[in-house]
Amino acid sequence: QVQLVESGGGLVQPGGSLRLSCAASGRIVSINTMAWYRQAPGKERELVAVISSGGSTNYTDSLKGRFTISRDHAKNTVYLQMNSLKPEDTAVYYCHTNVVTVTVGAAYRDLAVWGQGTLVTVSS
Repeated sequence: QVQLVESGGGLVQPGGSLRLSCAASGRIVSINTMAWYRQAPGKERELVAVISSGGSTNYTDSLKGRFTISRDHAKNTVYLQMNSLKPEDTAVYYCHTNVVTVTVGAAYRDLAVWGQGTLVTVSS
């Protein structure tokens, strides 16, 4: 099993900043991509940013310049630094990763994992 645990969400005023963290644990052989998605009330889940194992990043165009994704390989953790937050950034933010895991039978397999989500509310 592989688990993702997110933290760092909360209530922030417009223009403020938050840093989300997501730590992967479990039977991990290697971690490929790590990403953040978000889902606002009444809307579909959308990609926020993704980072590869080599550190390459991609962002949703509308968030470039305000959000920064990074990762700490030693801690199996991905971060999302969010600056100049706006009310429309209010959403549940989900961590996602693609990993190689090892089964009880010692077989390697690819696995996609979602975190439980952390709520970010931007409001005065």
